[in-house]
Amino acid sequence: MAVENVCIFGGTGFVGRHLANLLTAQEIGLRIPTGRADRSKELLILPTVEIVQADVYEDSVLDELLTDMDAVINLVGVLHGDFEAAHVELARKITAACHRNGIRRLLHMSSLNAGTEQPSRYLRSKGEGESVVKSSGLDTTVFRPAVIFGPGDSSLTLFARLGRLPVLLLASPEAKFQPVFVEDVVLAFADSLDAADTIGQSYDLCGPKCYTLRQMVEYSAHVTGKNPAIVGLNDSLSFLEACVLEFLPGKLLTRDNYFSMKVDNICGCDGHSTLKDVWGIYPAAMEEVAPLYLGHHLPRERYDDFRRRASR
Repeated sequence: MAVENVCIFGGTGFVGRHLANLLTAQEIGLRIPTGRADRSKELLILPTVEIVQADVYEDSVLDELLTDMDAVINLVGVLHGDFEAAHVELARKITAACHRNGIRRLLHMSSLNAGTEQPSRYLRSKGEGESVVKSSGLDTTVFRPAVIFGPGDSSLTLFARLGRLPVLLLASPEAKFQPVFVEDVVLAFADSLDAADTIGQSYDLCGPKCYTLRQMVEYSAHVTGKNPAIVGLNDSLSFLEACVLEFLPGKLLTRDNYFSMKVDNICGCDGHSTLKDVWGIYPAAMEEVAPLYLGHHLPRERYDDFRRRASR
């Protein structure tokens, strides 16, 4: 069955906004619930998007949201707060609502290295949510992306902002990452909606290159013309910094973030081949994209070029 109408949970977030733009261009009707309608202004102009202010933890509300939908996409994720509610309870409620409303197709975003034996609550709860989805009996596809970068991200953009400091005390400087471009991620989601061969599959999504945290911070600062003195902290001082920053406004670093960085956020040197082998997407490296948006200049034709590389 062709998918014509989709409900996206987490659709007002970073990945959700990019995915909504792509699916709207494909003339797919979107219903996007949010707890804060004032945070979704840029989505209101998209012609096929319906923004609904809703409490997605209420079963009756979920039933209304899923009326006349062909598929559901769950992008909900939090880096601090109530992990179990966001990643486990909501996944359970969404799968139950899909059953009640006769919706078979569910795309779910987990996280690279998600698992119940991992050191951080974030990764453990993501693993539990993934298990809920896989055992639901629905036609599911699970995506496990590495750190995602692109316009509106909370990774490279944050590093660039921190690069304005003359001296930067960096926790876990040797933690490893294989960041993936947001447009490559949303292409994989969009191309999987009608793809029967992706049902029942779980995919790790990574970019083409691996970096240490120090390298990512140095590069982000360099792109914006800054050159801070970066002091890498040892393990004990990294944990101490996380303990302090966790209680400051903005939560730049928490103890759970510290524990997450104990596990390298990489697929391996050939991990990026999943995007190429499954969807024909040649993943963009950080150096190809970051200078455009960190410098507040991201022409639309650049996006078009990425899609041409993916044969879209």
